[in-house]
Amino acid sequence: MLLRRPANTAVCPHCSLGTETMDHLLGMSATITVWRELSFHRFLQDNQMGFLQWLTWVFSRSSTSQHRIFCVAVWAIWGDRNNRLHKKDGKSGKEVGRFVHSYISDLDAVGKNRLQSSIPVKIWTKPVDKVVKINFDAAYDGRQSKAAIGVVARDKEGSVLLSCTEVHQRVPSAFGAEVIACRKALQIGVNMQWERVIIEGDSLSIIRKCKTKSPDKSLISAYLHDIHQLLIKFKECRFEHIPRLANNLAHILANEALKSSRGAYLVGRVPEAAEIQAEIERAKEPD
Repeated sequence: MLLRRPANTAVCPHCSLGTETMDHLLGMSATITVWRELSFHRFLQDNQMGFLQWLTWVFSRSSTSQHRIFCVAVWAIWGDRNNRLHKKDGKSGKEVGRFVHSYISDLDAVGKNRLQSSIPVKIWTKPVDKVVKINFDAAYDGRQSKAAIGVVARDKEGSVLLSCTEVHQRVPSAFGAEVIACRKALQIGVNMQWERVIIEGDSLSIIRKCKTKSPDKSLISAYLHDIHQLLIKFKECRFEHIPRLANNLAHILANEALKSSRGAYLVGRVPEAAEIQAEIERAKEPD
């Protein structure tokens, strides 16, 4: 019975002439064509230099963008080597060079699209005339199953209309704490008889559930039912998700309440620990 074993050969799969080493692979004529295609020919001055020495030498004399091209080229050359070895298929030096250029262009396009699609709002923004914006957040202590909520309402000038903090016991999760804070935000709007409000929070899951009209079957369904019942009391109520950086004031209120284990209801102002943040957000306008 014959046993098949993988061939143990060190012959270069590209030229089949020399022993495959890193220096050999990157120093062959076909590989040099790749470097010339990528305008790296001025770095091919010393053919006696080993690859690691060459890499260090190139990086000390080239720009950041050239560093990226160099790394992608090495990756592409190695990929071409594997294709030759396993698929019996390979590209010419010029083809590999063109692939590197194309790949770099694709990377640049992806980076540009991500930048354009990123959320531009990094700070809190004021509501339009006759609309009150109510921000909510929650802080949670899982060891004690204790939560604190922070709610703040502001007008078109960014002035604080009121702030509210509460401490709740036996809250099963941070998720539950967020929905309690959201419900409180709506209750305040109803009690103050504001007709048009925007409810803002940094919990995407809660905001999505509040926007959904279909029945919820999760553990917070009772709270969501209350929220949907409160909605009918407004002429206009809109839920908006914002990043944490744009929800700093409500975040500070919730955390301070959790630390002190005390709630507060203040008209026209916020607790002393949050006064600086309130003034920063009132005065600052988005770029």
